[in-house]
Amino acid sequence: MTDQIFDLIAKEEKRQQETLTLIPSENYAAAAVRQAVGSVLMHKYAEGYPGKRYYQGNRYADEIENLTRERAQKLFGVPHANVQPYSGSPANAAVYFALLEPGDKIMGMALAAGGHLTHGHPAITFSGKYFQSAQYSVDQDGWLDYEAIAKLAQKHRPKLIICGTTAYPRRIDFAKFGQIADQVGAWLLADISHIVGLIIAGVHPSPVDDAHLVTTTTHKTLRGPRGALILVTQKGVQKDAELSQKIDRAVFPGLQGGPHLHTIAGIGVALREAQGKPFQKYGQQVVSNTRVMAEELIKLGFKLVTGGTDNHLLLLDLRPERIEGKSAAVALEKAGIVTNANSIPHDPAPPYRPSGIRLGTPAVTTRGLKEPEMKQIAGWIKQALAASKDDQVLKKISGQVAQLCRKFPLD
Repeated sequence: MTDQIFDLIAKEEKRQQETLTLIPSENYAAAAVRQAVGSVLMHKYAEGYPGKRYYQGNRYADEIENLTRERAQKLFGVPHANVQPYSGSPANAAVYFALLEPGDKIMGMALAAGGHLTHGHPAITFSGKYFQSAQYSVDQDGWLDYEAIAKLAQKHRPKLIICGTTAYPRRIDFAKFGQIADQVGAWLLADISHIVGLIIAGVHPSPVDDAHLVTTTTHKTLRGPRGALILVTQKGVQKDAELSQKIDRAVFPGLQGGPHLHTIAGIGVALREAQGKPFQKYGQQVVSNTRVMAEELIKLGFKLVTGGTDNHLLLLDLRPERIEGKSAAVALEKAGIVTNANSIPHDPAPPYRPSGIRLGTPAVTTRGLKEPEMKQIAGWIKQALAASKDDQVLKKISGQVAQLCRKFPLD
């Protein structure tokens, strides 16, 4: 008898095949990555690190983890990489626990401005609950204000500064963040979870020369499984020669037990695929697609935060359209276009009913869509939001979307 779970998986596969994923944090992993993640490695416990496991039978597990770690170190040009974190939040937590004591000051980007919960969001997260948090924001037009950030750092003198975003459509100046951190004697953590693939492709500056530590998830623009990396840079080792050991101890046994070997193998496969010219072309196409979509949406009368984009995502301010972000996201999903409601900088609306939506091109670029299709999608977005309460119009657009998707099938 077929398990109902597999029926649901089949339906989800069909949904993914027939809709356009414009959520910037989602992507499609290659078949080889999925094969590694679904392998017999999920059977094995491997608490500890290569050569220092607590269980027997880890000969090949050691080789897989060492190979994945070496690939990360080579690809990013760093002296040490930890490939065991289960996801991005535990990776950030490991950095905090390695460097800080409860009550120490940290400084990160406010969630409402485009930061992440683990960057010091107050009260409800571990990063805001166990550490004193100062949050920097963006200016009225949505741009990072580095002078204001420097002044805030001078005022609070945090022990750790976090730079990295989840909803910022422009390049991050890691060199300026590095200078700010150096001026106050702080550690600098660069969370590149969203832009890691763009950095590898050379279309976004790398933080490796300016930050002491780098964290990233592995499933967004890297197109791997849902895992994470912690990278220790040469600058980090120069600040503390024992930094790599501190990070490893914070991951295990500090936060985690046995690593997920099947995920580590998938990360290793994704890192290998990211080494070649095809991946560079992919990153370039992501940026090109996003810019074309932004330009077309502006032509269609939409208001974009910062007036455009430099990376893989853009933010639509829907207040001129007189539609809430959540209502817009629901209407677009009915039209076969999957995105998410998102707060805009200095949003007057509450987080559960924000004024914007967030769009991104990593997943559709993986499918092979290019600039002409971006213009077509922008037109559908305009039509869908103009008829957000007309299910017949939305169903018609959904059919057109499905027809386009059939031309660009997932592997």
